[in-house]
Amino acid sequence: MRKLMLGNEAIAEGIYESGCKIVSSYPGTPSTEITEYAAKYDEVYTEWAPNEKVAVEVAVGASIGGARAFSAMKHVGLNVAADPLFTSAYTGVNGGLVIAVADDPGMHSSQNEQDSRHYAIAAKIPMLEPADSGECLDMTKKAFELSEKFDTPVLLRLTTRISHSQSIVETGSKIEYVQKPYKKNAEKFVMVPANARSRHAFVEDRMERFAEFSETCEFNFIEDNKKPVGVICSGICYQYAKEALGDSVSYLKLGIINPLPIQLIHDFAAKCEQVYVIEELDPVIETWCRKIGVDVKGKECFTLLGEYSSSMIKEVLTGEKASYCDYDASVPVRPPVLCPGCPHRGMFYVFKKLGLMVNGDIGCYALGIAPPLASIDTTVCMGYSVSGIHGFDMATDKKVKSVAILGDSTFIHSGVTGLINIAYNKGTSTVVILDNSITGMTGHQQNPTTGLTLKGDPTVAVDVESLCRSVGINRVTVVDPYDLEKVEEVLKEETAIDEPSVIIARRPCILLKTAKILPPKVIDPDKCKGCKACLKAGCPCISFKDKKAAIDPTLCVGCELCEKLCKFDAIGGNRQ
Repeated sequence: MRKLMLGNEAIAEGIYESGCKIVSSYPGTPSTEITEYAAKYDEVYTEWAPNEKVAVEVAVGASIGGARAFSAMKHVGLNVAADPLFTSAYTGVNGGLVIAVADDPGMHSSQNEQDSRHYAIAAKIPMLEPADSGECLDMTKKAFELSEKFDTPVLLRLTTRISHSQSIVETGSKIEYVQKPYKKNAEKFVMVPANARSRHAFVEDRMERFAEFSETCEFNFIEDNKKPVGVICSGICYQYAKEALGDSVSYLKLGIINPLPIQLIHDFAAKCEQVYVIEELDPVIETWCRKIGVDVKGKECFTLLGEYSSSMIKEVLTGEKASYCDYDASVPVRPPVLCPGCPHRGMFYVFKKLGLMVNGDIGCYALGIAPPLASIDTTVCMGYSVSGIHGFDMATDKKVKSVAILGDSTFIHSGVTGLINIAYNKGTSTVVILDNSITGMTGHQQNPTTGLTLKGDPTVAVDVESLCRSVGINRVTVVDPYDLEKVEEVLKEETAIDEPSVIIARRPCILLKTAKILPPKVIDPDKCKGCKACLKAGCPCISFKDKKAAIDPTLCVGCELCEKLCKFDAIGGNRQ
């Protein structure tokens, strides 16, 4: 059946058609939808793990048990999963094991722009990279086969545009995969040094055999247009190049990124007078070409930064610049903001009012960096806020009033270990857990604190208060972030004491169906003095017209935050 599918959706279809039994992931844009789509197939067990390391370890264990297994994450998640990834390269597999990693050139939703191809090279694991949704399906199915044939985990590399673009896919039927029996094999699966040494030799031999396979694999192919200029590319860059250059150049399209073919590249280059390597981010293919003695042009022509485009490629190779429409009017920027009624907004308002140093984390609360809230001082990686605040407080001897903030999902992901460190090492930091009852930034995925599984089934819920106390935190306070007076009182108290503490700011994300929505607030223009105090909350519902504040009733959820900021009682009542 021919269907129009997102790249992520096509991978989920490939998971299903391959007879994969176990999928364990942690949500992270742009990879999240892979697991969400996979969950729609009743035959596939799917779960959200607490973090990517756990997810990959679940998949490795399932593979050793004889099932086909899969895990998906974004590029920074692969950092978290690196430990099991590298060692699983040595153990190899029983059932097929495929790990998808979605890179984010342009950093649309990420804190860095790393290139995951380096992980494949460093871990000595084969990597495939699809160029459209059809290849997403085909390569997923092939990856399971190659995993079992070569006794290896296989990495499937995506980028934002492949994950979130749609193209035609030819779907098939689910194969009847016969799960492999588990057989005890300590020499293969117990990576003590004596066993690991022999497995390393196997890994090197395996990569040589896979390199031979890549020379003739159907995913690596030449489009010989009998032109003097050749282009070597992969993934989305293949689509950009085809759109920009058409049949005016010849192409070597690479679907296997690691190991790269030697003879195929030499054969292609021999037919061309000039060869360009077009690849986003780092010069991985370019470096390989130079290593094997093929003269190419690459990053001297193309940037190391961000996404490419067909117009950029066309300008570099032909000198032809794209034409654009110019607008006379100055269009204002529209930066992302916290949603109207977001429970985090009140916390950020009080943080700024108290002048606290706020050690931030990864989540939608990172939007607290933007004016007028402008509260966040740092954001590094998942869980950093808790570990980092301990180091910061130790370095400054707590002369700077500070807090760490992170969400409930992030706390479970990697914040709890930092909290254990604070308690164990007699720290005195204050940690604020912004508990909005969901994994918010990636689109409302369940997590171990919500009481529901990925498929919506009831399950145990982590009691965050009890967890904090169990690791040695004696001062644990729960506040409603809409209650600004209480929030301020508790923050002053907890940042003044000489022992560790946790503040849990608990209110559901306003976008949840269970969130309480009140009628919108109204402003009495006769009472409004135009002081703009209500704007300090940074709520997108509030604007100014004729020197008076106004509330957009189509956006306001009646959270009352602006009402609490107005000293003239100009905000109140409810529009019925």
